[in-house]
Amino acid sequence: MSAVPAVINVDVPGPVINRHLYGHFAEHLGRCVYGGFYVGEDSDLPNEGGLRLDVVEALRALNIPNLRWPGGCFADEYHWTDGIGPKDRRPVMVNTHWGNVEENNHFGTHEFMALCELLGAEPYISGNVGSGTVREMSDWVEYLTRDGDSPMVRLRKENGREEPWRVRFWGLGNEAWGCGGNMSAAQYAAEARRFGTYCRDHGDNKLYRIAAGANSFDYAWTETLMKQLGELGCAYRPAPFMQALSVHYYTLTGTWQDKGQATDFGTDDHYRTMVQAARVDELLTGHSNVMDCYDPGRNVGLVLDEWGTWWNVEPGTNPGFLYQQNTLRDALVAGLHFDVFHRHAGRLVMANIAQTVNVLQAMILTDPESGALVLTPTYHVFEMNKGHQDAASLRVDLPSGLPTREVGEDRLATVSLSASRKDGRLLVSLSNVDADEAADVELDLRGGAVTDVQARILTAGRLQDHNTPEASAAVAPRPYEQVTATASGLRVHLPAHSFVTVEGRLDGR
Repeated sequence: MSAVPAVINVDVPGPVINRHLYGHFAEHLGRCVYGGFYVGEDSDLPNEGGLRLDVVEALRALNIPNLRWPGGCFADEYHWTDGIGPKDRRPVMVNTHWGNVEENNHFGTHEFMALCELLGAEPYISGNVGSGTVREMSDWVEYLTRDGDSPMVRLRKENGREEPWRVRFWGLGNEAWGCGGNMSAAQYAAEARRFGTYCRDHGDNKLYRIAAGANSFDYAWTETLMKQLGELGCAYRPAPFMQALSVHYYTLTGTWQDKGQATDFGTDDHYRTMVQAARVDELLTGHSNVMDCYDPGRNVGLVLDEWGTWWNVEPGTNPGFLYQQNTLRDALVAGLHFDVFHRHAGRLVMANIAQTVNVLQAMILTDPESGALVLTPTYHVFEMNKGHQDAASLRVDLPSGLPTREVGEDRLATVSLSASRKDGRLLVSLSNVDADEAADVELDLRGGAVTDVQARILTAGRLQDHNTPEASAAVAPRPYEQVTATASGLRVHLPAHSFVTVEGRLDGR
């Protein structure tokens, strides 16, 4: 089998891969918060203040950098003052977006901040622009981040927190083009100016305000925001009330009404999934190109704060809870995404998978009957890739291209890879998304030699394989030995439908 040549100049570091590209998302949706992160203080499961500790421990092993909350669509009907103070006095609301269920507000601001502290993750709060007020969001910023004395500081202290928290990341609404208000781009830009103006920096807590950006390939939305939320001149000067803008992109093979099945799919469905997943490169390139026209200095960040697979819910579950299984195919989708993210590290500053527990492409599934915790195949990709966080990206040149496969009218590259270096170590991630054919990759490592090589592989007998309480390690990483030294670097054998990481110590030549 001829190998795919890949040239990596290990002594020419590129943009740093922001650790926040490995961010997460937790919405008040189904069993993500209640029954996922939060089980209540009376639960028989080990918990701290109602926060489920085995979930926390599992996520800490990923070096989880940030957690976005409370939504999603839920954010634009959430009023934060309903979620503070004694739990028995918090009003009940109706979650109209997700299942029309009653929300008791027992998990609110203090519980979320306690969760972030346990996780060692930075909070990313999405404010209510759709149905909220400027004052409401301004007060929330003050409540969380101000020291000294003020009405919001006094209220926080009454609720048991003396010192302010550090909260940098604030979303100025969510999906303003849809569930966040059904606004036009120009309407939303005006709202973002207003809300961003009154979200103040308090003390040394400097806000990083993220404007609600486009739906998938809506480049006109991004252009409108860049025009209206900055000043054109000799150089683009971002307005002080916006530091980044977002975009959302989900991978599915069907329509929004019938998205495809999570586990009952064939090879053709798999390839269509990979085609759609790979389009995230086109998406990020398009939005980056628009931003580059106005902001060539790349002062404004791009944030993909919702991404992942979206399938039909598991049979017998609430359609509004978005509970789906997670197979090896989902893991390969994650591997493809991270390779793309690493290539866009110069503009992309954050990404958040949807969602962390029990919803969509989750890291963790919890069984409501037994309480069992299951780590999904996607979880393992995050864990195997965590060494890329805050590492310098390394350009991968492919002089002969990549093997491809025809998928309808598209051509799918069936091998994907990316590389980085940090603290004298090299990490290369490689995916083979071909359902049946193996591939070899010849890594030509220039500018340094690699020693102490270690590799791991994530694969399974079938693409449809997934983890359950009864078979929790059906898809799990294991040490891998089919990596051999060559005169110029390493040769890596990639079995069909596999994800492999290779790391080693760099010795300069």
